[in-house]
Amino acid sequence: MTDYQTFILPAPLQLESGATLLRVQIAYQTYGTLNAARDNVVWACHALTANADVLSWWPGLFGHNCHFDPANHFIVCANIVGSCYGSTGPLTPTESGEPPYHTFPLLTVRDMVAGHEALRQHLGIGQIHTLIGGSLGGQQALEWAIQQPTVFEHLVVLATNAQHSPWGIAFNEAQRLAIFADPTYHSATPTGGQFGLKAARAVALLSYRSYEAYGNTQHEPEEDKITDFRASSYQQYQGDKLVARFNAYTYVALSRAMDSHNVGRSRGGVAAALGRIRARTLVIGITSDVLFPLTEQQLLARYIPGAVYAEMDSGYGHDGFLIETAQITHLLERFYVQTVVQ
Repeated sequence: MTDYQTFILPAPLQLESGATLLRVQIAYQTYGTLNAARDNVVWACHALTANADVLSWWPGLFGHNCHFDPANHFIVCANIVGSCYGSTGPLTPTESGEPPYHTFPLLTVRDMVAGHEALRQHLGIGQIHTLIGGSLGGQQALEWAIQQPTVFEHLVVLATNAQHSPWGIAFNEAQRLAIFADPTYHSATPTGGQFGLKAARAVALLSYRSYEAYGNTQHEPEEDKITDFRASSYQQYQGDKLVARFNAYTYVALSRAMDSHNVGRSRGGVAAALGRIRARTLVIGITSDVLFPLTEQQLLARYIPGAVYAEMDSGYGHDGFLIETAQITHLLERFYVQTVVQ
C-alpha cells in the first residue's frame, strides 16, 4: 500500500494512558466521490493487521459492482494509529531520530478513534451514512458511535464485542509471549522479533479459523503420512507471510490496544455505554467464531437501541467476516430495506 494520503493531526495526541504523541500522522485512502447531498459516506474501520486499502482486504464487499461501490459511495478507510502502513507507530522515528520500538506508549481503542475523529473533521465530513468494521475494526466502530452518536446514520459491526474477553486477552498474551521469547525483539531494530512474530501468527490462526476449516483445507489425502503435514506447512506459510509485511513491535502495540477495549469504562458499564448509540445498527455474528462467540454479538444487540441481530452460518471461523461477503451483502440488503420501511 503506497498510494495512500496522509494527514498530520493539528495538535499532539493525548493518549488515554497519560502519554503524549507529539506529531501524529494518519494514512488514509478514499474512493469514489462525495455527492451533492453529502450523504453517501461509508467509513470502514480495519482489523489488527490490515491497512487503509479496504478494496484490497475486503474484496467482494467493497469495490466495483460490490455492495459498497465507489461509483455510488464515498468510501473512507484510515490506517489506525500504532500501525505500520503509513500511520505513526513503533517504527516511526521520534524527535530524537530513532523509532521507539518496544517503548512505544500504550494505545487504546479510544486513542485510535481520536485519530479517526480528527481525520473526519479534516475531511469536512459532517454525516456518515454507514460506519462498518469487524473484529478490532468493530471495536473502533462501536467506540466511535458511542462518542459521536449524531454523526452516524447506520452502524454495522461484525464478529466483535463490547469488551475484550479474558479468552481474547489470553490469546493475545500467548502471542506476545512468543514474541518476547525471541531475543532479537529486545535488539530494537526494524527486524527485531521476527521469529517470535511468526510463532505469534501461528497461534492467532488457531483463533481465527475453526476445526472444520482446517479439516476441509489441510486434510491429508495420504493415510500413511507420519511427517511434513499440510497443516504444519500452512502455519509456517502464514507466519512467513505476516513477517514479510508487518513487524513485531506493531503487533505488540495493537494487540495490547485490543485488550484495552471496554466501552463501559468510565461510562457506568457496558449497557449504559451501548445505550448511547443512536445509529441504526446491524450486529452480525458467525456461528463458528471461537474468538468472538455469538454471545458477545447477542449482548451488543440486546443493549444497542433498536439493533438488528443476524448470524452467518460459516465454517471459516472468525475470518468469516472477511470471507463470507455474499452472506454479508445479503444481510446488508435486508437491513437497509428494513431501515427504509421503518
